[in-house]
Amino acid sequence: MLSLVAVGILTALGPPERTLGANARVVYLHGVWVWSSLAGFLAAALSGGLGLATHHKPLMRWSRALGRTGLFFWVTYLPISMWAMQTNWNGLFLSEPRWRLALVFSVAGLLLQSGVTLLENPAWASAGNVGYFIALVVSLASTENVMHPPAPILNSDAQHIQIYFIILLLFTLLAAGQVARWWYRFEPARDRARSS
Repeated sequence: MLSLVAVGILTALGPPERTLGANARVVYLHGVWVWSSLAGFLAAALSGGLGLATHHKPLMRWSRALGRTGLFFWVTYLPISMWAMQTNWNGLFLSEPRWRLALVFSVAGLLLQSGVTLLENPAWASAGNVGYFIALVVSLASTENVMHPPAPILNSDAQHIQIYFIILLLFTLLAAGQVARWWYRFEPARDRARSS
């Protein structure tokens, strides 16, 4: 996927930050990866909720594909997070509440997506994705930051870093969209044809 290659190149060329230096590039990647994951979960919840409300099975199947996409980015964000910890804190702080929350929701997400994959009825995936997203948002809102700064890019004074971050995020969201289309290919052909 060219978009993932572009994300890698953009990350390598990211601007250094005054305090973190070139290590900030890992933080940028970590940030866009999390945001892309959350965008996938949000899209899965919205398409699932709309699919349930309208009884539109292709929307429900998109919910399943988008939920898998959000989970892919969420699970792979964990090693990126550990890399960011190691390069910027000189060690792993695995008792950080945000990191523990991410681990718990990774396991819960894997169990959820495994379960709804076994079920032919996509309504279960839609309902599960809606519930998962609500639980994740509520948990994130109530989880304290210990070493993790709240929205460091958005709170930055450096406008060039914010612009760079937005560009990197757009390419990562493009990659997430491609991953979702790939997951959707595994859905039954009759529903793919109806939703095209």
